[in-house]
Amino acid sequence: MSVNLALPARRADAVLLLVALVWGSSYLAAKTAVDVLPVMVVLCARYVLSAAVCLPLVTARRRDRRFTRDEWTAGGILGLTQAAVLVLETYGVAHTSAANAGLIISLTIVLTPFLDRASGAGRLPPRFFAATGVCLLAVALLMSGSGFHGLRGGDLLMLAAAVVRAAHVALVGRLTAGRAVRPLHLTTVQTVVGSAVFAVPAASGLPALGSADAAVWGQLVYLALFCSVFAFLAQTWAVQRSSASRASLLLGTEPVWAVAVGIGLGGERFTVFAAVGAALMVAGTYWGQAVERAHRTGPGERGAGVPGEREGRTASVPSGPDARSVP
Repeated sequence: MSVNLALPARRADAVLLLVALVWGSSYLAAKTAVDVLPVMVVLCARYVLSAAVCLPLVTARRRDRRFTRDEWTAGGILGLTQAAVLVLETYGVAHTSAANAGLIISLTIVLTPFLDRASGAGRLPPRFFAATGVCLLAVALLMSGSGFHGLRGGDLLMLAAAVVRAAHVALVGRLTAGRAVRPLHLTTVQTVVGSAVFAVPAASGLPALGSADAAVWGQLVYLALFCSVFAFLAQTWAVQRSSASRASLLLGTEPVWAVAVGIGLGGERFTVFAAVGAALMVAGTYWGQAVERAHRTGPGERGAGVPGEREGRTASVPSGPDARSVP
């Protein structure tokens, strides 16, 4: 019996690791796409392709096809905030390495608790602020390049994206807590809103899609279907079959995958400063995540919730590193 129970858990672990890998690889995919197409065109295509998949998934259901007022309201607001996150992320990754982008954005883990006041867990312990300090030191090292001289615009944009994403995740908790909001329906509204937001800015550049080769289209489809729709649905399935702490830990490997993909497939290289910064970022985010989770749940309640759900995730506990929302 124990073996039978262990198999579903192992499958869930494998799926969560796959989700983290997919999200970690999204930075290189986005960077590759924006090297050929304008940023707004990439974002518009990503949203439209995601909506084209999500809408049929909702309408295919015989029951619960209709959207609730809460889903329209929350989806509309979160669609705008998520669009702001993706603008900063995509412009940021266009001017920095995919590895740096994945590491800096993981600051969301330690920034979100500062903005989230819905949990009622009280003041954060000093250890959390220490972990935040480690992460800030890591960002300084990552942004320094080969030495402390000037800052790259892409890194600053990714830092801004982490702040805005943390605010977005905190907003997810406030808008969905205790309301009739279903993840797929909320995600669908967000994709429709995002498609509308980017349609006009991308209009002048849309003809470029006609001349894009198969490789570029492959990146766009990958961003929309795998990094967005698949990752969201797979995470939802896996979290239901795993504990919150275990899921949060596995999803927290996203920045590690971002570095691995950036170096292994993107040919990126780390300086000594950046390598030390990467190690500190991973250590600091894991430490901060563990401290915040223990503080929030308290003795005997750990694992009771589910980690925040990504670029997207729509659960009530916004502690995951991408606590993203599709797309």
